[in-house]
Amino acid sequence: MSAVRDQAGLQRTIALIPWYQLFNNLLFWQAVWFLYFQSELSGAEAIILYTVYDMSITVLEVPSGYFSDRMGRRWTLLLSALCALTGCIALAVGGSFAMLAMGQCLLGAGSAFKSGTDSSLLFESLTAAGRSDEVEAQEVRVWRFSLTGLALSAVIGGAMSLWSPVLPFYATAAAFAVVLLLVILMQEPPARAGTVITLRGQLGALRLAFLNPVLTWLFVLAVLMYAFSHLPFVFGQPFILTTLGNYGLATEAPLVSGMVTSAMMIVAALASLIALGARRRLGLPLLLLLAFGLQIALAGALALSTSALVIGVLLLRMVPDSLSGPFITARIQPLLEDSTRATYMSLKSLGGKVFFAATLLLAATSATDAGLLPADDLQRILGWYTAGGLTCIAVLALSAKYIAIEPPQKTE
Repeated sequence: MSAVRDQAGLQRTIALIPWYQLFNNLLFWQAVWFLYFQSELSGAEAIILYTVYDMSITVLEVPSGYFSDRMGRRWTLLLSALCALTGCIALAVGGSFAMLAMGQCLLGAGSAFKSGTDSSLLFESLTAAGRSDEVEAQEVRVWRFSLTGLALSAVIGGAMSLWSPVLPFYATAAAFAVVLLLVILMQEPPARAGTVITLRGQLGALRLAFLNPVLTWLFVLAVLMYAFSHLPFVFGQPFILTTLGNYGLATEAPLVSGMVTSAMMIVAALASLIALGARRRLGLPLLLLLAFGLQIALAGALALSTSALVIGVLLLRMVPDSLSGPFITARIQPLLEDSTRATYMSLKSLGGKVFFAATLLLAATSATDAGLLPADDLQRILGWYTAGGLTCIAVLALSAKYIAIEPPQKTE
């Protein structure tokens, strides 16, 4: 009887996970957060608040994975939902830099505790339920639910902010309340026996991994692409506000930002449909470099002009992720030992967040510490990012000639 209940619980968990991801990605604030922050504080402080969010994820990135392994997936996801819900309420209450910073810290903690644990719960539940052959199909389904949540909440959140600037944050808190309920209804998959790895052994294996030229090249690329992927996320909203202000339409910025973000998700989903074909035709190194080049070009376009036409370029923000992310992960996995795979992936994510946060802090020092972020500041900051990106891609392209980025072909 217990085995029957366990199976029913596992099946229920598998069925709930896509809906869990949908509500987790109902981030109604995503298209208006910068506009809200700089309406409460200043452009420079808004940049710093994003850094607070990113650094809170950074600090908890590896500890949250350890917590998940020791305490279980379900408890970790419950903590994630509680942190995110509380963070949204703190941001809605606002009123001071300290309150907004606390909200950003809690949101970052929610993201960190979710990272990796959600996919682990899905994989382990499918395995325990005897459905491990469905992992790929279920991951694709979860990705579609995630994109749906992001697309819907972006445009709805933009419209909400026209009614009240804090309404998107309260709406997101309500979504996380649903997430909390969904996690309560889930079941922890049975623990699987594993080999205990010593810290010394893990450090040794990691050292060997970073001595592998392919893994090092991909690590550097992934860190850089994380930063450039998030540039339009941070600076896209003030760019839209500045551009619409030129036409006397600044009050429409939240709604336009929401519509752009929603369309961005749809374009990214369409790009994923051609990704495999592009991978076969271009080869891995060229595809990855082109994806990074597209990110740099996007930053450059925003740096060169505040024309309304450039807003359309923002729709391409997540296309490079669709063309690179799955292939970077697929190339990395077979080159790592089981004992270091999750640690390496966590360090890769950590590296991207630390690098981007450091560059944002540097950018904040050159921004005007009063009111809205001026167009001149915005374009100068993005110009420096573009110049740095061009230098990095040149080095990566040159080094790729001497490293076997493309995996060896299998012989029959």
